[in-house]
Amino acid sequence: MKIGILCASDEELAPFLPCIEGDTVTERAKLRFHCGKIGGADVVAVFSGVCKVNAAIAAQLLIERFGAELVLNAGTAGGMAPSLELLDTVISTEVVYHDVSPFILTQFHPWMETEFFRADEKLLAASHRAAETLDPARRVIWGRMATGEAFIDSEGRADVNRRYSPLCVDMESAGVAHVCYAFDVPFLSIRSLSDTADHRGVENFEANSRAASEASRDVTLALLRQLNA
Repeated sequence: MKIGILCASDEELAPFLPCIEGDTVTERAKLRFHCGKIGGADVVAVFSGVCKVNAAIAAQLLIERFGAELVLNAGTAGGMAPSLELLDTVISTEVVYHDVSPFILTQFHPWMETEFFRADEKLLAASHRAAETLDPARRVIWGRMATGEAFIDSEGRADVNRRYSPLCVDMESAGVAHVCYAFDVPFLSIRSLSDTADHRGVENFEANSRAASEASRDVTLALLRQLNA
């Protein structure tokens, strides 16, 4: 089984690169896809660039061009729930756009029953097993994520919380989930928090992005070990 690992930025992808054995790079659509193995699992990893369309382009290429049979979206996110702390890792049970009208997804392609992209149940079960192997200090929480083009700081936070009550927000997960839904490919997002409700703003994102990227990598690698067991 080939596993796609999609990150939004080069900083989010960087912690994975030393882990890829036999890394060979293929360029496609101005993106660099790293193919090899991590702990015996066949992987192809890419950073897509920020925002939904870039992530969707990379996700489609992972599936159609590189044969990914499941896609993991790893990286950073902004915490929305007050209980979350910096560097906590959120694993998606479902993902939703916070800036797309629900009827666009339910009344038009891909004709979904609701606006929520549900995580694959087998991947979720494997993620719970993976979390049990981690250091107890590494907090992992499961729940809803919301995706949109805007960086959510003070402005817009209350509205997103009122409509969706997500644990965290990012700019790519729903775009990746959308493509995976259309192709019937299992999907899971694994996001560690670079900023929170109490530590918000671009300055906190920039200060914590590297550590959050490494935390997301650690959880993702634990999941890969379960999938390859």
